[in-house]
Amino acid sequence: MLNFDEYLQIKDAAVFLGVSENTLRNWGKAGKIVEHRHPINNYRLYDRADLESLLRQLRDSAAKQKPK
Repeated sequence: MLNFDEYLQIKDAAVFLGVSENTLRNWGKAGKIVEHRHPINNYRLYDRADLESLLRQLRDSAAKQKPK
């Protein structure tokens, strides 16, 4: 069973990452991020640790592309 304290709903996850909810949905469809589902209401849930890891990857990628 999921510990729901460690998961964010799509709206909160989008704010956390600084992207739109549709971007998160697309990333989920593409397999770029794991989506979990709430067992009762079927809402998308995102593991906080997965989001933190993805945010680090996005920041590292942006830093590499930044011209010096």
